[in-house]
Amino acid sequence: MTNPVVLITGGLTGIGWATAQAFARQGADVVVSGRHDEEGEALAGELRSAGVRAAYVHTDVRRDDEVRRLVDGTIERFGHLDVAVNNAGTQTPTGPLQEQSPDTYASTFDTNVLGVILSMKHELRAMLPQHRGSIVNVSSVAGHIGMPDAAVYVASKHAVEGLTKSAALETATEGVRVNAVAPGATQTGMLDRYVGTPEGRHAFEDSVPARRFGTPDEIAQAIVFLGSDQASYITGQVVSVDGGYSAR
Repeated sequence: MTNPVVLITGGLTGIGWATAQAFARQGADVVVSGRHDEEGEALAGELRSAGVRAAYVHTDVRRDDEVRRLVDGTIERFGHLDVAVNNAGTQTPTGPLQEQSPDTYASTFDTNVLGVILSMKHELRAMLPQHRGSIVNVSSVAGHIGMPDAAVYVASKHAVEGLTKSAALETATEGVRVNAVAPGATQTGMLDRYVGTPEGRHAFEDSVPARRFGTPDEIAQAIVFLGSDQASYITGQVVSVDGGYSAR
């Protein structure tokens, strides 16, 4: 695929930022979305300075009309949509299940699950008439092994993986592939918030078979592969990128 058009939600920091950079290095046209305009415009400008076509679009993935405008605007600007990476997500405050509330559930599921549903809805609307396209949802190793003190977050990532498989089955004969990447502990702000203390960080790192945390670029490389023609026969899969964590 020459100069694919790539859309990334939650593309301004961490894994999303690294994914935008990785696709840009491949020569893709890149649209990043998020809710922090200064950072978004700065990233788009940086990508354009590197020689690729790029744009930032302010988008709250919890709002159907904003996601529709994001996808429609991408097509108006670049003509089509080849790859969509649904990375926008949030983290539940850690704590035992009995301390969670309806507000905790709603704030987590509205972004992590509804956001993926709305994003795929409009991405598929663009891709299915083309009979081609690749969607990569960003899940988490927590989506299939569980984690203490993170039940609501874990449940939301279980949902993302179920949505991925269901959408893949619906679109398998239409030339559109849907997969997910499940990162393990990755050096992002979300990891820092989860581990809390230096002692917690060291303990978590020691629990990873590779004895280190992943980098955002390592996750991004897996996303780029799944989005590429090299993965043309892969759909409905959840690819763990976790240093062996889920193999224990």
